[in-house]
Amino acid sequence: MTSPTHSNDAHPYLRAASAGVRHHTRALAPSDTGPPRPTDRLHLDVLHAHLTFVHQLLDRLAETTRPPHPAAGRRLATAHTHLWQAASEVHAAFHLLPNSTVADGEATACRPERLPEGPPVLTICQRHLAAGHIVRRKTTPTDLRAHTTACAR
Repeated sequence: MTSPTHSNDAHPYLRAASAGVRHHTRALAPSDTGPPRPTDRLHLDVLHAHLTFVHQLLDRLAETTRPPHPAAGRRLATAHTHLWQAASEVHAAFHLLPNSTVADGEATACRPERLPEGPPVLTICQRHLAAGHIVRRKTTPTDLRAHTTACAR
């Protein structure tokens, strides 16, 4: 009997998510049909969602791996921190892109003191703040280095 981790149908949802990311990466590659489309805010919102879900998965994997295998658990915890840093940068990039519903010259930054203007800003900022809460609980400022867990930039 084969191990479940070697089975062709082990973790089918992760495999499907990876296939989706791979397909999207290929779709963004330069082609003969013209220049690639620039990234938009909706694209970064979806990417941020993917990163934060993988971030949660790494958090759980690190917690369950650390007791029996401390070195591997520490590596997963480090990956967890780096993934948070990537999600934080995607969130920052989201706010730097122009918003088609905001007048020119109006700021598009995240403002935690008031509700964002609606989807996708509302969803990305809420998701980012929730993930940031977990990060602040489980990591030290030294672990995060120069990256911030705050929503406002």
